[in-house]
Amino acid sequence: MDRLIDMGVLACRQKNSRGTFKPHLAVRFRSEDGKVCTFSVDSTRVPKKQPQPDAYLITHAHSDHHGKSAMLSELSVCTDKTAVALEIRHDRKFKGKTVDMCGSIEVNGTTVRTYPTGHTAGAVAFYWENDVGTRILVTGDVKDPSALPKCDLLITEANYGDHADPSCHFEDDIEGFRSALESSSQVAFGAYAFGKAQRAVELLREIGHDGPIAMEEKSLMLSNRLLDEPGELVGLGEFDGDAICIVPPWDLGKLPRNMAKYVMTGRQDYYYPSLQISDHLDANGLVDMVEKVDPEMTLVYHPGGDRPGKFASHLNSIGRGAVCLEDVDNILGNEFL
Repeated sequence: MDRLIDMGVLACRQKNSRGTFKPHLAVRFRSEDGKVCTFSVDSTRVPKKQPQPDAYLITHAHSDHHGKSAMLSELSVCTDKTAVALEIRHDRKFKGKTVDMCGSIEVNGTTVRTYPTGHTAGAVAFYWENDVGTRILVTGDVKDPSALPKCDLLITEANYGDHADPSCHFEDDIEGFRSALESSSQVAFGAYAFGKAQRAVELLREIGHDGPIAMEEKSLMLSNRLLDEPGELVGLGEFDGDAICIVPPWDLGKLPRNMAKYVMTGRQDYYYPSLQISDHLDANGLVDMVEKVDPEMTLVYHPGGDRPGKFASHLNSIGRGAVCLEDVDNILGNEFL
C-alpha cells in the first residue's frame, strides 16, 4: 500500500456500526486545487448523522454494486441510464446527480469523467486525476474495455479472475445463439431482467431478427427505457403464432411446452440448455484490459471471495503490481470518514 500513498491515494475500508465491513472501498485524495476528497466506490450509504464522502460513485445498477442504497443520497453519481435502471428495479426515486455515458461532472474541485464498459446499459468507469497528477480509473464490471483510458491506478473487478479455473476462460457463443434462434419458430431465451435481457434484444437485432420480441413486464420496461433502438417489444400476452420470447430463467417453465428454450449463461445447472453469453470479460480478457490501460498499480476490489486475491496474484506474477481489497489495511469507522 506504500505505493498508493506515493501516488497520493489512500484506499480505505470502512466498518459500520455493527463492526462489519461496508461493501467495497472509499478512495481519499487531494483534488488538483488541494482539497481533501473522498469518493465511496460501489458502496452503501454512510448514516446521515456521520461525515459523508464527497460522492457515492455507482458504476452500474446491479445489486452487488449497492446502488439501491447509494441512490437515496444527493451525493450519488451515476449515468442517466443507470439512474433509470435503479428507479425501475427498486421503485425508488434517484436523488443524486447524473452524467452522460461519455461525459464529465465536477465534484468538490475534481473533474470526474465517464467511459462506457459495455457491462450493462448505463455502465461506466469513472476517471479523475489528483493533485500529484495520478490518473485514477474505477471500472466496475467490464465487458468491453475498448473505450477505457490509460491510467496510473486501476481499481477493477475480477469476476472471472482465477486463471487456474477453467470456467474463467470462455468466449461468447454467438453462433450457438444464432442456431438457437433458428431452431424453431417459437424460441424463448432465459435472461435476467436487467443486463442480460437487454443484451439478448441487441443480439437478436444484430443477427437480423426484426420482428416483435415478447418479454415479461420488468424486462420489457427496462429494455424500452434503456435501449436506443430496441425495435418492437411487446408483453407476453400480446403475441400469437410464431414468437421470440425473453423471460427470466425461472419463468421458462411457464411458457408453452412446444417452445424451444435456452438459458443465456455460462452455468450448467439449469434444466434447459445453456448458451455461453457473458456480460463480463474472462480471465484473459481481464489481463488484456490491464495491459491496455497500463497502470502502475492495480487494486482489485470486486467481487467477494478469493478471486480478487487470485487475480492480483496473477498480475504480480506477470510483472504487473497489484493488490486486492483484503490487502487494504486502512480501516475507518463511519465517524472518521
